[in-house]
Amino acid sequence: IALKEQNKAFKIEKYEHSYPHCWRTDKPILYYPLDAWFVKTTAVKDRMVELNKTIRWKPESTGTGRFGNWLENVNDWNLSRSRFWGIPIPIWRTEDGMEETIIGSVEELKNACEQAVIKGFMKINPLHEFNLGVMSDENYHGFDLHKNYVDDMVLVSPSGKPMKREADLIDVWFDSGAMPYAQWHYPFENRDMIDKNQSFPADFIAEGVDQTRGWFYTLHAISTMCFDSVAYKNVISNGLVLDKNGQKMSKRLGNAVDPFVTLQKYGPDATRWYMISNAQPWDNLKFDLEGIAEVQRKFFGTIYNTYSFFALYANVDQFCYAEMEIPLENRPEIDRWILSKLNSLIKSVDAAYMDYEPTKAARLIQEFVSDQLSNWYVRLCRRRFWKGEYSEDKIAAYQTLYTCLEKIAQISAPIAPFFMDRLFFDLNSITGKNHFESVHLTDFPKIDEAAINSELEQRMEIAQKISSMVLALRKKEKIKVRQPLQKIMVPAMDKLFEQQLIAVKDLILSEVNVKELQFLKEEGVLVKKIKPNFKILGPKYGTLMKEIANSIASFGQGEMNKLETGEDCIIEIQSRKINLLLEDVEISTEDMPGWLVMSDGKLIVALDITISNELKEEGMARDIVNKIQTLRKERGFEVTDKIDVKIVQNDLATGAIKNNLSYICNETLARSLEIVDNLETPQNLGTEIAEGLELIIEIEKI
Repeated sequence: IALKEQNKAFKIEKYEHSYPHCWRTDKPILYYPLDAWFVKTTAVKDRMVELNKTIRWKPESTGTGRFGNWLENVNDWNLSRSRFWGIPIPIWRTEDGMEETIIGSVEELKNACEQAVIKGFMKINPLHEFNLGVMSDENYHGFDLHKNYVDDMVLVSPSGKPMKREADLIDVWFDSGAMPYAQWHYPFENRDMIDKNQSFPADFIAEGVDQTRGWFYTLHAISTMCFDSVAYKNVISNGLVLDKNGQKMSKRLGNAVDPFVTLQKYGPDATRWYMISNAQPWDNLKFDLEGIAEVQRKFFGTIYNTYSFFALYANVDQFCYAEMEIPLENRPEIDRWILSKLNSLIKSVDAAYMDYEPTKAARLIQEFVSDQLSNWYVRLCRRRFWKGEYSEDKIAAYQTLYTCLEKIAQISAPIAPFFMDRLFFDLNSITGKNHFESVHLTDFPKIDEAAINSELEQRMEIAQKISSMVLALRKKEKIKVRQPLQKIMVPAMDKLFEQQLIAVKDLILSEVNVKELQFLKEEGVLVKKIKPNFKILGPKYGTLMKEIANSIASFGQGEMNKLETGEDCIIEIQSRKINLLLEDVEISTEDMPGWLVMSDGKLIVALDITISNELKEEGMARDIVNKIQTLRKERGFEVTDKIDVKIVQNDLATGAIKNNLSYICNETLARSLEIVDNLETPQNLGTEIAEGLELIIEIEKI
């Protein structure tokens, strides 16, 4: 301005430079130096580092990295803040700053004020109504220690000079860090509880990862300085909830999700389950409302349908768990298997909870409910519930399914408290087995080690894998499951595998609708191909990879068998011996004429896709059963209702009906099935399509 006024300014221009802005308002921030009070945390840095090593962090990298590095480079704690509301710094100083006192309690402050009144610095003691030694709420509610009150308190220095309080307040994180002791009014009350570690350290705490330099640190610093102890044994540092595109949610950006609208629409349990199962608590979560809807359908919908299935037939048979518990050894293998998987699940989920791994627990439960309980056990056991007399086998099925649902409710309750409480209540409404009204009043299920059968679980896993592979081959060839096929072939890898497969052979054949399972022991029948897995070999062997790939290309059946069975497969490249692993290569099988082949690791399955006329008729009969069952459902018939069936004559379908008459009647609870030239009751007609044929079917409840 002076240069301009004197007409001496040669050139004037603006310079742009980076400048701090508020992350909330985007307005520029003004920084300037202030006098401040500090806690000398550098004096206890080494002890804080040492104690931190005894804390279990989730994830561990936060404790060793972000938090550990912060402690290694810790500065003195800037305690003072220039604000109005908060805890005033309890330091009074003379004007020249040569004398000061720190007040440690209301009792000390009252006594100091009394001396100031005697000295004439104050007319009355503002704490005169406070009764020393009385710890009641009423006694402590009779005064206010906020800034606008304590700033009027002028105390007396040792030399008789007036002392005024320092103008600043204490960092609010000091309040949070003092919480474990302040909540008990320590050191004035409950001193034994704190000194004997009866209320701290906390078993675990959880907060956002951004609290590394906030709450996590202040808790740790105060506990170290005051008690030479950790403040918490375990800590989960939560990640951030981002939008579905990975951006931080913000009202300003308009991508924030209203939690109350979400809870109203999807419910708290589906929201909780989605958030916990979708990502580890310490990882950032890309929050997508479609994900909650999927959890509703796939997980909660599956449990609901499984319970509904149980309730439907339990009410029909009046099952109320009144019978004696059928011993495990007397139950069918499928029951022993699901109970073994259930107890293995309880053990794994309990371990996951104890290790502060809720995501792992949720996913284990989810996988069990969907893949094991619903898609395997209930589906394979449907006939046991709706067919036959109320026998020991049927009672075993009811007891087994009830136990699974009850235990699922108990181990899932920490994540889905409302849904699982209702499931538990509804189960008890049917059986009255459990005297507890709420799942949350029960103990966590105990593991029945005697029920766990690892060998049974292994062979059932083989059955599931082979079934899945055969069904995938059917889908690939567009052969529906209702169409029977003649044969599957499986190479016998070893004697144990052969024994396990024989034990579950009938189950597999029933599941995939195939007549025979044959072991393939002759080498060379299945043509295998091998190629290098460059993604694995590259990082492992670098410049040697090309020569290794050439060597792998020349492998025959012997080398491939070694890799698949885990034997040493050693090649020599540039005088270096390299032991190849199965992960280093990709082995596949080629289809044979009339067969489809699929491999999954060591497991190979070949499916005969030739359909004879007899098989074709069986498939047509199954289609007819399916259509009749659909008609029953559409007409609102009960599952136990018996029917009479009439089908209008059709030359292409008559043979299939006659040759499979007993099967069709048994499956549909038909007392009779008659082929007629025409039907006279058009209101009862149902036009169905079976194997490209139009059939006119009439059903009548008896």
